[in-house]
Amino acid sequence: MPINVGLHPPSSFPTLPLHKNSTHTVNEQLTVLSPISWETYQNLLKDFGDKSSPHFTYYQGVLEIMSSRPTHEDYNRTLAYLVGILAEEKGIEWRDLGSTTFRREDLASGFEPDGCFYFQSEALIRNHQEIDLRVDPAPDLVIEIDITSGSINKLALYGQVGVAEIWRYDGDTIYFYLLQNDGSYFTSPTSVVFPCLSAQHLTEVMKESKSSGRLALGKAFRSWVREIVSEAMIFYASLSDVLIK
Repeated sequence: MPINVGLHPPSSFPTLPLHKNSTHTVNEQLTVLSPISWETYQNLLKDFGDKSSPHFTYYQGVLEIMSSRPTHEDYNRTLAYLVGILAEEKGIEWRDLGSTTFRREDLASGFEPDGCFYFQSEALIRNHQEIDLRVDPAPDLVIEIDITSGSINKLALYGQVGVAEIWRYDGDTIYFYLLQNDGSYFTSPTSVVFPCLSAQHLTEVMKESKSSGRLALGKAFRSWVREIVSEAMIFYASLSDVLIK
């Protein structure tokens, strides 16, 4: 049964107590600052420009600054690689915007996900050089590598801007979160973007990725996807024959 996590963070997305002018350093990777104005956040983005690190997440006066380690990026790129294989084999158009910076000043929100993708909405933003969430759709899928939890409730942030699906990996387990009409999320055993994919199976693939080379992993995963697609085609062909008769 789905677990409704609402706009309150589950235990895996803890909210740390923040005080006026506080600085909380979880470890050398993550620093949390509060209170921070929207203008200061914008200036920091300008100062760092298009640098791939650090990543900034801003939500209602709280700023997280994350510097990624090799393991973090390896998990992230592996998941993006698997998403590409799924989209290719299932014949789905997609756009991979990686850790693009998204901002909504009216919501006092800004984020740079570890990875993000457009599928259903790909045609709507295909030729866009900039994404404006006031008029453009949010990503259909966001990937978050959450080995070190921060203070910002990212589920609330993503729900507010309309991210339909989140894949979260904590280094051991994959979790799928799906958006509900009220802006809250529930955990799901399967993906909506790729209904053939379960969180359990993707967890097993990620475990295998820690000991397998990228080429071998990709070949095995592609073979699995093709088998699933083939089985689905046979099923629908059989169903069609039954309906015709």
